[in-house]
Amino acid sequence: MWKYGCRYSDGGTTDVAVISLGGSVVNTSLKVAGDKFDEAVVKYIKRRHNVIIGERTAEDLKINIGCVYPKIQDVEMDIRGRDLSSGLPKTITIHSSEMLEALIEPAMMVVDAVHSVLERTPPELVADISDKGIYMTGGGALVDGLDKLLQEKTGINVMIANDTVSCVALGTGKALENLDALDNVRKKK
Repeated sequence: MWKYGCRYSDGGTTDVAVISLGGSVVNTSLKVAGDKFDEAVVKYIKRRHNVIIGERTAEDLKINIGCVYPKIQDVEMDIRGRDLSSGLPKTITIHSSEMLEALIEPAMMVVDAVHSVLERTPPELVADISDKGIYMTGGGALVDGLDKLLQEKTGINVMIANDTVSCVALGTGKALENLDALDNVRKKK
């Protein structure tokens, strides 16, 4: 089984792992998650519109119209920030196509991490991943289009886990309930 996970709401990390027989075979972790996506939005709005926005506004944009793969229909959202020229409040309209431009850099860092893990994965497991697909878990799976971007860049079917945010915590709880089984897997290695 292949797992990709990222905590979306609190920032944190993106963890990419190939899991087989109850253990991690190949993995990596990078400090790109919700907070880096928010930072990218703040920087983009400042550079493109000469307007400063706060983290909360950036997160609202990310959640409501953010995407890392082109949407069929461009959607928009009005936001308020501080105009850098006048210092006064200003309302601007942001489009999902702009959000794609703002978010693609951190998204490609995630894609590169997945690619790196796939390159280090034993051939037999890569074949299994190719057949069964990549599963995204955690809040990062909520970034609109990340599954499509990963699928396009890897050529492997990508699925989003049910209850993506809670499944990470639930899986950790199940692992803790079965520590003996996990110890047995580690001893066999």
